[in-house]
Amino acid sequence: MLVDSHCHLDFPGLAEHLPELLSRMADQGVGHALCVGVDLENFSKVLALAESDPRLFASVGLHPDYTDCREPEVEELVSLASHPRVVAIGETGLDYYRLKGDLGWQVERFRIHIRAAKAAGKPLIIHTRSAAEDTLRVMAEEGAGEAGGVMHCFTESLSVAERALDMGFHISFSGIVTFKSAQDLKAVARAVPLSRMLVETDAPYLAPVPHRGRTNEPAYVRHVAEEIARLRDISFEEVAAATTANFFSLFANAVPARKVEGA
Repeated sequence: MLVDSHCHLDFPGLAEHLPELLSRMADQGVGHALCVGVDLENFSKVLALAESDPRLFASVGLHPDYTDCREPEVEELVSLASHPRVVAIGETGLDYYRLKGDLGWQVERFRIHIRAAKAAGKPLIIHTRSAAEDTLRVMAEEGAGEAGGVMHCFTESLSVAERALDMGFHISFSGIVTFKSAQDLKAVARAVPLSRMLVETDAPYLAPVPHRGRTNEPAYVRHVAEEIARLRDISFEEVAAATTANFFSLFANAVPARKVEGA
């Protein structure tokens, strides 16, 4: 069984096709998916997905490069994260790729999420782009390791991965690792301990080879796991088993669907 540890099934292009997406997930051995929140205004949609099917989980947070959104407070995030289907805080972090100028508000938003995760006792889903040094610095200053979490859609260097691992974080690989041009990232995927690795789609974005350029979906996470198995010269089954076990260990209140259905 596989888990898509990061997707956005509430986004247009996916939300209106949920039954078909879930069917294709099952066909490809993808047993669960984590629907990640990116703003508070649409969190109810994310939560509704998680409540609608035991294979789906939710997180709550405000994406670092979303502007003109209501800023969360620690107490609000903690309250929203108390729902049993919410397994994480995020996605959060720093993104200096699209936005320029004084981005101190991003740093403060990130700090609020880290504090909320520590208070809620739930892990962080961290997004970083063109901001690795500041991301790691804020994580260290705020004691993010106390909450733990995952560096999602990882595209940074092995050094950055190792520093995140040292703080107790997991590293998640997306369809980017299947791209021919991503040779540096492939090297990171060979080096990161299998015991600290997750796989994801970030659907509807970043569809892996052989679906590159199309709308991504959780069923395609199989291609990510297959590429990692190829890179490490191990079986697909070993990658699937390890990344699934890692997911349920990290997101400790995510209950596998078979247990929910048998309750």
